[in-house]
Amino acid sequence: MIASASDDKTIKLWCVDKLVMIKTLLGHNNSITSLSFSPDGKTLASGSSDCSLIVWNLENYSITEKINGH
Repeated sequence: MIASASDDKTIKLWCVDKLVMIKTLLGHNNSITSLSFSPDGKTLASGSSDCSLIVWNLENYSITEKINGH
């Protein structure tokens, strides 16, 4: 799986083997500027120019934690 981020406030998750988009993640209020996977690939952290950091559970595509003002 790979992730892409955009000025449109979304994160898109992609299946590399099948070359298809799996899921769109929504939660930021501005452009997403950074992404980082955990070593086990089960968690994704995203940072945005809205000064928030979101930790995503990639097993169910939910927000685990949102930190504002980073």
